[in-house]
Amino acid sequence: MREAGEVLATVALGSNLGDPAAELDRALLKLVKLPRTRVVARSSWIETEPVGGPAGQPRFRNGVVQLATRLGARELLAELQRLEREAGRVRESEVRNGPRTLDLDLIFHGDARVNEPDLELPHPRAEERLFVLEPLAEIAPEMKLPGCQKSVRERVRELRSMRAGA
Repeated sequence: MREAGEVLATVALGSNLGDPAAELDRALLKLVKLPRTRVVARSSWIETEPVGGPAGQPRFRNGVVQLATRLGARELLAELQRLEREAGRVRESEVRNGPRTLDLDLIFHGDARVNEPDLELPHPRAEERLFVLEPLAEIAPEMKLPGCQKSVRERVRELRSMRAGA
């Protein structure tokens, strides 16, 4: 249950360096401590193949957390990027879709729609990524996705079907 002034934000977590499950557990403990924010739901961590990036990189652990927050989208993004830096992530020197200790992507922030170079909401590729949608289906299966207007559960089924037919 959200309190007055809170927005439901969805954050995707990923890691494939060091001990990925431990990295995600540490990140979750830090998300709990964010100002004016509380964790309302979290998925289990799932293991997935890397999407894009250099060949031969390790498998990822991924999950999703829903936060009730009074932080604005930019404030929350700044906090997520701070947590990434604390985990050793240096975005400027990374290979696109390459290995990382911690990846925290702001997927949704209420029904905010933002299209700026450093922030796009909803996340532009979230509805195409099973590694985001499968964990989200665990905690919010009936949530309507803003782009396709399908529930998370329906979209996961559709993507799995497309993958099976490929």
